Amino acid sequence: MNNNLPAKLSWLRSDPECRLGLKGARFTRTSSLFTGMIALLLTILFYMGIRFLPSNLSPVVDIFCNRGPIQYFSVFATSWGVAILIVKGLKLKLQQKCLDHVIVPQESDFVLSTTTVEDVFENIYKIVDDPKHFVLFNRIAVALSNLRNLGRVTDVDEILRSQAEHDESIMESSYSLIRGLIWAVPVLGFIGTVLGLSDAISGFGGVMAATEDMGEITTALKGVTSGLATAFDTTLVALVAALCLQLATTFLHKNEEEFLDSCTEYCQRNIVNRLRIMPFHSDET
Repeated sequence: MNNNLPAKLSWLRSDPECRLGLKGARFTRTSSLFTGMIALLLTILFYMGIRFLPSNLSPVVDIFCNRGPIQYFSVFATSWGVAILIVKGLKLKLQQKCLDHVIVPQESDFVLSTTTVEDVFENIYKIVDDPKHFVLFNRIAVALSNLRNLGRVTDVDEILRSQAEHDESIMESSYSLIRGLIWAVPVLGFIGTVLGLSDAISGFGGVMAATEDMGEITTALKGVTSGLATAFDTTLVALVAALCLQLATTFLHKNEEEFLDSCTEYCQRNIVNRLRIMPFHSDET
């Protein structure tokens, strides 16, 4: 056996959701429940961890622990986005491994037709446990099934193009939740800003109504500043978190687009370019 050959791919053993006994979402989609549970765990670990920060970093602890309930929601939403990106990244890495495999005989005289399509199917099932779970092999299997059942060689290229568009649509829809979270995190920050300013203004009004002594006013205003701290810190944390999520999402989206382009190139080189209408076999049935 050639040790340089890529290892056989198994969806059930390699998909991060399936490995935990859950139903794996298709292709690079993620389960909202699964990633939400990871986000909750990350949030708990985060707040447990910052309690052990050294005293010189106490302002950081104050920002996350003493700025009202909005910060907890912001951290959870950010953690949810991180969980989605991690799981999607692992799923994409699994899908990319398909490109390392060769399913069509590399002999220069090999022709893909109705008489040789079964050989390609056999090679696919030697590589993966179920091609429908893999973007590349599912695309090829759908096209070759049409060739095997109808014998229409001229339809294969069109079906591959249609599947490519469908795969791109699936990819775009898989980013719906993360994009919603990227939108929600700054909104949570602005809500914290409104609450903080409201507390600060109401506190300032209470101080002015309670006394006219400047010394007492100065002392009381120190408490008012806590509302301003909440207002600005919640916005700062939310904007930084949203920026990081957006950059990471853009990077992953770019990698996934490049993967789909590689799948299209793979199909063109290994499937479309090998198609021939064999003698005595018409493409009309």
